[in-house]
Amino acid sequence: TLKERFAFLFNNEVLCDVHFLVGKGLGAQRIPAHRFVLAVGSAVFDAMFNGGMATTSTEIELPDVEPAAFLALLKFLYSDEVQIGPETVMTTLYTAKKYAVPALEAHCVEFLKKNLRADNAFMLLTQQARLFDEPQLASLCLENIDKNTADGITAEGFTDIDLDTLVAVLERDTLGIREVRLFGAVVRWSEAECQRQQLPVTPENKRKVLGKALALIRFPLMTIEEFAAGPAQSGILVDREVVSLFLHFTVNPKPRVDFIDRPRCCLRGKECSINRFQQDTGFSCDGSASTFRVMFKEPVEVLPSVNYTACATLKGPDSHYGTKGLRKVTHESPTTGAKTCFTFCYAAGNNNGTSVEDGQIPEVIFYT
Repeated sequence: TLKERFAFLFNNEVLCDVHFLVGKGLGAQRIPAHRFVLAVGSAVFDAMFNGGMATTSTEIELPDVEPAAFLALLKFLYSDEVQIGPETVMTTLYTAKKYAVPALEAHCVEFLKKNLRADNAFMLLTQQARLFDEPQLASLCLENIDKNTADGITAEGFTDIDLDTLVAVLERDTLGIREVRLFGAVVRWSEAECQRQQLPVTPENKRKVLGKALALIRFPLMTIEEFAAGPAQSGILVDREVVSLFLHFTVNPKPRVDFIDRPRCCLRGKECSINRFQQDTGFSCDGSASTFRVMFKEPVEVLPSVNYTACATLKGPDSHYGTKGLRKVTHESPTTGAKTCFTFCYAAGNNNGTSVEDGQIPEVIFYT
């Protein structure tokens, strides 16, 4: 076939009319090619060989390209075959972009999407999505970081990200992690950055390298105990900031602080709810016929076939409660038809009369 005949010419001296010296130093490699094949597959090569300033040289140096990546590019141009792997996908994407081969770019991006994990999301966000202007990949990386923040900040590549990437992550309202743990990760990043800049690892230099990222740590979201045990003793905050935050935690009305106090809402997806009391039930806890919406400080991931116990402490006079509760309630998504089944059972211990049939927690709010 025509494809097989062109594939035969790949990395072959037969009829070649140009050589590329790819890479630098001892790793450089001399690779044969054919101008016609390259020109019809790449606008950059076409301009290089046929444009107004076309080169007549038969040897072209490419010191900024890895030999393996350049061979992957040629393989694709000669045969439409894609040869990429975890070790070469980064450099291949760079090479495909440099020589304007969008089809190979798309294959590289798709490979990265399929191999996106919590332990490489930060690295991909820094090296690929932002550096090579891949907004869709960047969005997927950020979504992965939102869902797996705790795993992402402990991954080996986290401390290697650049400041702009750190800022982009800290600006998000959807990180699923306690702020005190996020602060600990940012401190580790600042220590690594001090070493990269060959600065002594001191509190002053940590603050210096953090720059605008420090203001994005939401200290008001911490408990006073978390703040006192960590940030207050880190030396990164100045005395004025420490005092103002302690006042924020302890007095009312709360004084203004220089840090964001907006919660990081790590609830994603569509909000749904199920009610285990199917009959009309009235509630009059606050003088109205409505229930109270109670949200956990941190959302709880509900896994299949696992029992969870929900407890509430109610103070004051006797309250109303629901009766004739169902043991099993199924929620069906109106858009996808996906079903989520909740099974209610008796909880061990002092339940103050609450049972599957009777109780004061009528609904479960969840996100899919």
